Amino acid sequence: MNKKILMGSIVRLEPLELIHIEALTKAAAGNEQLFQWTVVPQGIEAMTKYVKLAIAQREAGTALPFVIISIQDSKIKGSTRFWNIAHWPWPSNNPESERTTPDVCEIGHTWLEASAIKTGINTEVKFLMLRYAFDYWKLWRVNFTTDVRNELSRAAIERLGAKFEGIIRAERMAADFSVRDSARFSIIAEEWKEVKLRLQSITQKHN
Repeated sequence: MNKKILMGSIVRLEPLELIHIEALTKAAAGNEQLFQWTVVPQGIEAMTKYVKLAIAQREAGTALPFVIISIQDSKIKGSTRFWNIAHWPWPSNNPESERTTPDVCEIGHTWLEASAIKTGINTEVKFLMLRYAFDYWKLWRVNFTTDVRNELSRAAIERLGAKFEGIIRAERMAADFSVRDSARFSIIAEEWKEVKLRLQSITQKHN
């Protein structure tokens, strides 16, 4: 999987590596309440497992994980990734069989330290990733999935312009180790032009 740096005005996304473990551990420390609905490892050992698994998924071609770095102070503020990356088995007589990029993916595993909340970082992170997904990969669809109880996350996803598709019952184990119902959202290729203009306007206001 191609390692790509995504550069914005207030944040840059760099490919996740083992050298980021210590900084990620510091960013995650003491924010347990903030991460009530999101799995964010606490401590070096847990973070090491988390990072190694993400890198293994990248090597398998199913994920592309990043660290989120503030341009202002060059500090790591959190992490995010493309995941559930899928290539459809187009038949050889279909023009899409020539694709070298994925067809669909999900954006998730996103978390930020407390100081980065409501700073515009999350919006720009999503804009950079969506722009890469639709303008470079030419994806048909990008999914977002969050704990149905996570009202802040659901509102943030809707502000991006993603469409709510429904509730997936008993979809996975939650961060609190209960059986989680998940809210599913998506943006499809035909909607990207409008969403892009929306996000450009929002990020310009933050900048």
